[in-house]
Amino acid sequence: MIKSELIEKLAAENPHLFHRDIENIVNAILDEVGDALARGDRVELRGFGAFSVKNRPARVGRNPRTGEQVDVGEKYVPQFKAGKEIRERLNGG
Repeated sequence: MIKSELIEKLAAENPHLFHRDIENIVNAILDEVGDALARGDRVELRGFGAFSVKNRPARVGRNPRTGEQVDVGEKYVPQFKAGKEIRERLNGG
């Protein structure tokens, strides 16, 4: 599901709300999650999961085409851990 599909589904389930208001709400939520991760904060949505930031230290990699060593710098990547309720729904529990 992509963001526009999510907005359409929410609009269909909530006909009393304007489409633009639903779009603004979804964008605000996603922007706040992104901002929190950029600050290094953890975002937990009970029953769904938790987003956090993981540090990947610098390392030496290899160019797959030439086999030449390449320095790969330190970086931060988002990480998601599914919550108990969503894991149970996925596994039919």
